[in-house]
Amino acid sequence: MATYFVGDIQGCLDELLLLLDQVCFDKENDQLWLTGDLVARGPKSLETLRFVKSLGKAAVTILGNHDLHLLAVSQGISRVKEKDKTAPIFTASDSEELLTWLRHQPLLATHAQHNIVMTHAGISPQWNIETATECAREVEAILVSDRWVWLLENMYENQPDLWREELTDIERYRYIINAFTRMRFCFHDASLDMDCKQPPQDLSSEDKEKLTPWFDLKSRRPLSHTVIFGHWAALMGYENNGVIALDTGCVWGEYMTMYRVDDGKYFTQKAIS
Repeated sequence: MATYFVGDIQGCLDELLLLLDQVCFDKENDQLWLTGDLVARGPKSLETLRFVKSLGKAAVTILGNHDLHLLAVSQGISRVKEKDKTAPIFTASDSEELLTWLRHQPLLATHAQHNIVMTHAGISPQWNIETATECAREVEAILVSDRWVWLLENMYENQPDLWREELTDIERYRYIINAFTRMRFCFHDASLDMDCKQPPQDLSSEDKEKLTPWFDLKSRRPLSHTVIFGHWAALMGYENNGVIALDTGCVWGEYMTMYRVDDGKYFTQKAIS
Protein backbone atom coordinates (compact mmCIF):
# COMPACT_ATOMS: atom_id res chain seq x y z
CA MET A 1 0.00 0.00 0.00
CA ALA A 2 1.31 3.45 -0.96
CA THR A 3 0.08 6.83 0.21
CA TYR A 4 0.16 9.79 -2.19
CA PHE A 5 -0.42 13.47 -1.46
CA VAL A 6 -1.29 15.83 -4.30
CA GLY A 7 -1.58 19.60 -4.55
CA ASP A 8 -4.61 21.64 -5.63
CA ILE A 9 -6.53 20.07 -8.52
CA GLN A 10 -8.79 23.05 -9.36
CA GLY A 11 -10.61 21.08 -12.00
CA CYS A 12 -7.44 19.87 -13.77
CA LEU A 13 -8.65 16.27 -13.78
CA ASP A 14 -6.71 15.13 -16.86
CA GLU A 15 -3.40 15.99 -15.22
CA LEU A 16 -4.41 14.19 -12.03
CA LEU A 17 -5.33 11.05 -13.97
CA LEU A 18 -1.98 11.14 -15.78
CA LEU A 19 -0.18 11.39 -12.45
CA LEU A 20 -2.15 8.45 -11.08
CA ASP A 21 -1.24 6.44 -14.19
CA GLN A 22 2.38 7.43 -13.74
CA VAL A 23 2.50 5.87 -10.28
CA CYS A 24 0.21 2.94 -11.17
CA PHE A 25 -2.28 4.02 -8.51
CA ASP A 26 -4.45 1.14 -7.28
CA LYS A 27 -7.57 2.31 -5.45
CA GLU A 28 -7.94 -1.11 -3.86
CA ASN A 29 -4.60 -0.82 -2.08
CA ASP A 30 -3.32 2.78 -2.29
CA GLN A 31 -4.57 6.04 -0.83
CA LEU A 32 -4.75 9.49 -2.39
CA TRP A 33 -4.72 12.54 -0.09
CA LEU A 34 -5.76 15.84 -1.71
CA THR A 35 -4.93 19.26 -0.27
CA GLY A 36 -8.29 20.88 -1.13
CA ASP A 37 -9.50 23.19 -3.88
CA LEU A 38 -10.82 20.34 -5.98
CA VAL A 39 -12.69 22.91 -8.05
CA ALA A 40 -12.42 26.33 -9.61
CA ARG A 41 -10.56 27.49 -12.69
CA GLY A 42 -9.65 24.26 -14.46
CA PRO A 43 -11.92 22.81 -17.17
CA LYS A 44 -13.30 19.78 -15.29
CA SER A 45 -14.46 20.79 -11.83
CA LEU A 46 -17.65 18.73 -12.06
CA GLU A 47 -15.78 15.66 -13.25
CA THR A 48 -13.14 16.13 -10.52
CA LEU A 49 -15.78 16.06 -7.79
CA ARG A 50 -17.31 12.94 -9.29
CA PHE A 51 -13.95 11.21 -9.59
CA VAL A 52 -12.69 11.94 -6.08
CA LYS A 53 -16.05 10.98 -4.59
CA SER A 54 -15.99 7.72 -6.57
CA LEU A 55 -12.70 6.73 -4.94
CA GLY A 56 -14.47 6.28 -1.63
CA LYS A 57 -12.11 5.37 1.19
CA ALA A 58 -9.16 5.41 -1.20
CA ALA A 59 -9.31 9.23 -1.17
CA VAL A 60 -8.94 11.70 1.69
CA THR A 61 -9.68 15.30 0.78
CA ILE A 62 -10.07 18.50 2.74
CA LEU A 63 -11.85 21.79 2.12
CA GLY A 64 -10.08 24.69 0.45
CA ASN A 65 -11.24 28.26 -0.01
CA HIS A 66 -12.56 27.54 -3.52
CA ASP A 67 -14.52 24.54 -2.24
CA LEU A 68 -16.16 26.66 0.46
CA HIS A 69 -16.89 29.36 -2.11
CA LEU A 70 -18.56 26.76 -4.32
CA LEU A 71 -20.85 25.82 -1.43
CA ALA A 72 -21.64 29.48 -0.84
CA VAL A 73 -22.50 30.00 -4.51
CA SER A 74 -24.81 26.98 -4.36
CA GLN A 75 -26.86 28.83 -1.74
CA GLY A 76 -26.95 32.15 -3.55
CA ILE A 77 -24.62 33.73 -0.98
CA SER A 78 -22.02 34.64 -3.58
CA ARG A 79 -21.62 34.56 -7.34
CA VAL A 80 -19.47 32.35 -9.52
CA LYS A 81 -16.16 34.14 -9.94
CA GLU A 82 -15.46 35.38 -13.45
CA LYS A 83 -12.63 32.94 -14.12
CA ASP A 84 -14.19 29.93 -12.39
CA LYS A 85 -15.55 27.08 -14.49
CA THR A 86 -17.87 25.63 -11.91
CA ALA A 87 -21.28 26.49 -13.42
CA PRO A 88 -21.88 22.93 -14.78
CA ILE A 89 -21.85 21.64 -11.19
CA PHE A 90 -25.06 23.48 -10.35
CA THR A 91 -27.06 22.04 -13.26
CA ALA A 92 -25.74 18.48 -13.02
CA SER A 93 -28.20 15.73 -12.15
CA ASP A 94 -26.05 14.76 -9.18
CA SER A 95 -25.39 18.34 -8.06
CA GLU A 96 -27.02 18.06 -4.64
CA GLU A 97 -25.33 14.74 -3.95
CA LEU A 98 -21.90 16.11 -4.85
CA LEU A 99 -22.32 19.35 -2.87
CA THR A 100 -23.55 17.47 0.18
CA TRP A 101 -20.57 15.13 -0.06
CA LEU A 102 -18.21 18.09 -0.35
CA ARG A 103 -19.76 19.84 2.64
CA HIS A 104 -19.01 16.77 4.76
CA GLN A 105 -15.26 16.87 4.06
CA PRO A 106 -12.94 18.06 6.85
CA LEU A 107 -10.70 21.11 7.20
CA LEU A 108 -7.89 19.01 8.65
CA ALA A 109 -6.90 15.37 8.20
CA THR A 110 -4.25 13.47 10.14
CA HIS A 111 -2.26 10.48 8.90
CA ALA A 112 -1.30 8.77 12.13
CA GLN A 113 1.10 6.24 10.61
CA HIS A 114 3.24 8.87 8.90
CA ASN A 115 2.76 11.59 11.54
CA ILE A 116 1.37 14.04 8.98
CA VAL A 117 -1.38 16.61 9.22
CA MET A 118 -2.92 17.97 6.01
CA THR A 119 -4.79 21.25 5.62
CA HIS A 120 -5.37 23.51 2.65
CA ALA A 121 -3.32 26.58 3.65
CA GLY A 122 -1.46 25.43 6.77
CA ILE A 123 -1.66 25.62 10.56
CA SER A 124 -1.93 28.95 12.34
CA PRO A 125 1.46 29.72 13.93
CA GLN A 126 -0.43 30.35 17.18
CA TRP A 127 -1.75 26.77 17.32
CA ASN A 128 -0.31 23.42 18.31
CA ILE A 129 -1.71 20.27 16.73
CA GLU A 130 -4.25 19.76 19.49
CA THR A 131 -5.68 23.27 19.15
CA ALA A 132 -5.71 23.04 15.36
CA THR A 133 -7.60 19.76 15.49
CA GLU A 134 -10.14 21.06 17.99
CA CYS A 135 -10.72 24.21 15.92
CA ALA A 136 -11.19 22.22 12.72
CA ARG A 137 -13.75 19.97 14.37
CA GLU A 138 -15.72 22.99 15.63
CA VAL A 139 -16.22 24.36 12.13
CA GLU A 140 -16.74 20.94 10.56
CA ALA A 141 -19.59 20.29 13.01
CA ILE A 142 -21.35 23.46 11.88
CA LEU A 143 -20.86 22.67 8.19
CA VAL A 144 -22.80 19.41 8.59
CA SER A 145 -25.49 21.00 10.77
CA ASP A 146 -28.51 23.13 9.91
CA ARG A 147 -26.36 26.23 10.61
CA TRP A 148 -24.06 25.69 7.63
CA VAL A 149 -25.65 28.35 5.43
CA TRP A 150 -25.36 30.91 8.25
CA LEU A 151 -21.66 30.07 8.56
CA LEU A 152 -21.00 30.54 4.85
CA GLU A 153 -22.99 33.78 4.80
CA ASN A 154 -20.67 35.24 7.42
CA MET A 155 -17.25 33.87 6.47
CA TYR A 156 -16.26 36.53 3.89
CA GLU A 157 -14.26 38.90 6.08
CA ASN A 158 -10.61 39.23 7.11
CA GLN A 159 -11.20 39.95 10.78
CA PRO A 160 -10.30 38.86 13.33
CA ASP A 161 -6.75 38.25 12.08
CA LEU A 162 -5.23 37.20 15.40
CA TRP A 163 -6.20 34.11 17.40
CA ARG A 164 -7.47 34.43 20.93
CA GLU A 165 -8.96 31.53 22.84
CA GLU A 166 -11.76 33.77 24.07
CA LEU A 167 -13.01 34.41 20.52
CA THR A 168 -16.60 33.25 20.21
CA ASP A 169 -19.28 32.61 17.63
CA ILE A 170 -18.68 33.84 14.08
CA GLU A 171 -15.46 35.69 14.91
CA ARG A 172 -13.96 32.44 16.15
CA TYR A 173 -15.20 30.44 13.18
CA ARG A 174 -14.10 33.07 10.67
CA TYR A 175 -10.54 33.07 12.00
CA ILE A 176 -10.47 29.27 11.87
CA ILE A 177 -11.67 29.20 8.25
CA ASN A 178 -9.22 31.90 7.18
CA ALA A 179 -6.27 30.20 8.86
CA PHE A 180 -7.04 26.81 7.35
CA THR A 181 -7.99 27.94 3.85
CA ARG A 182 -6.55 31.42 3.05
CA MET A 183 -3.38 32.00 5.09
CA ARG A 184 -0.01 32.73 3.47
CA PHE A 185 1.92 35.48 5.24
CA CYS A 186 1.80 36.68 8.83
CA PHE A 187 2.88 39.90 10.47
CA HIS A 188 5.43 39.66 13.27
CA ASP A 189 2.71 39.51 15.93
CA ALA A 190 1.33 36.38 14.17
CA SER A 191 -1.72 38.20 12.77
CA LEU A 192 -2.74 36.99 9.34
CA ASP A 193 -2.15 39.01 6.18
CA MET A 194 -4.96 38.27 3.75
CA ASP A 195 -3.69 40.30 0.79
CA CYS A 196 -0.23 39.26 -0.36
CA LYS A 197 -0.03 36.23 -2.67
CA GLN A 198 3.53 36.63 -3.97
CA PRO A 199 6.38 34.21 -3.33
CA PRO A 200 8.51 35.41 -0.39
CA GLN A 201 11.52 36.18 -2.59
CA ASP A 202 9.50 38.65 -4.67
CA LEU A 203 8.42 40.86 -1.78
CA SER A 204 9.47 44.48 -1.76
CA SER A 205 12.03 45.52 0.83
CA GLU A 206 9.27 47.20 2.79
CA ASP A 207 7.08 44.09 2.81
CA LYS A 208 10.01 41.84 3.74
CA GLU A 209 10.39 43.92 6.89
CA LYS A 210 6.84 43.23 8.04
CA LEU A 211 5.68 39.95 6.44
CA THR A 212 6.87 36.38 7.03
CA PRO A 213 5.52 33.10 5.63
CA TRP A 214 3.40 31.52 8.35
CA PHE A 215 5.74 28.52 8.56
CA ASP A 216 8.85 30.68 9.11
CA LEU A 217 7.48 32.89 11.87
CA LYS A 218 9.88 32.85 14.83
CA SER A 219 7.05 32.67 17.35
CA ARG A 220 5.38 29.72 15.61
CA ARG A 221 4.32 26.99 18.01
CA PRO A 222 6.35 23.78 17.59
CA LEU A 223 4.34 21.00 15.99
CA SER A 224 4.50 17.27 16.50
CA HIS A 225 3.54 16.54 12.88
CA THR A 226 4.76 17.41 9.40
CA VAL A 227 2.27 19.78 7.75
CA ILE A 228 1.32 19.14 4.13
CA PHE A 229 -0.62 21.92 2.42
CA GLY A 230 -1.48 23.43 -0.96
CA HIS A 231 -3.08 26.83 -1.69
CA TRP A 232 0.08 28.90 -2.22
CA ALA A 233 0.84 28.26 -5.89
CA ALA A 234 3.44 31.03 -6.05
CA LEU A 235 5.71 28.99 -3.76
CA MET A 236 5.98 26.41 -6.57
CA GLY A 237 6.58 23.73 -3.98
CA TYR A 238 8.48 23.84 -0.72
CA GLU A 239 9.90 21.37 1.79
CA ASN A 240 11.62 22.61 4.94
CA ASN A 241 11.06 23.29 8.62
CA GLY A 242 8.48 20.53 9.02
CA VAL A 243 6.22 21.60 6.14
CA ILE A 244 5.64 20.42 2.58
CA ALA A 245 3.83 22.64 0.06
CA LEU A 246 2.40 20.85 -2.97
CA ASP A 247 0.51 23.41 -5.06
CA THR A 248 2.72 24.07 -8.07
CA GLY A 249 0.26 25.99 -10.22
CA CYS A 250 -1.08 23.40 -12.65
CA VAL A 251 -4.18 25.50 -13.26
CA TRP A 252 -1.91 28.45 -14.10
CA GLY A 253 -0.06 26.49 -16.79
CA GLU A 254 2.73 25.09 -14.61
CA TYR A 255 2.50 21.52 -13.30
CA MET A 256 0.81 19.28 -10.75
CA THR A 257 2.87 17.70 -7.99
CA MET A 258 2.31 14.42 -6.17
CA TYR A 259 4.33 13.20 -3.18
CA ARG A 260 4.66 9.56 -2.16
CA VAL A 261 5.21 9.68 1.55
CA ASP A 262 6.42 6.09 1.83
CA ASP A 263 9.75 6.85 0.15
CA GLY A 264 9.69 10.66 -0.10
CA LYS A 265 9.56 10.63 -3.90
CA TYR A 266 7.95 13.43 -5.93
CA PHE A 267 6.12 13.05 -9.25
CA THR A 268 5.07 15.86 -11.56
CA GLN A 269 2.78 16.33 -14.53
CA LYS A 270 3.00 19.38 -16.79
CA ALA A 271 -0.24 21.25 -17.41
CA ILE A 272 -1.87 20.06 -20.62
CA SER A 273 -3.13 23.48 -21.66
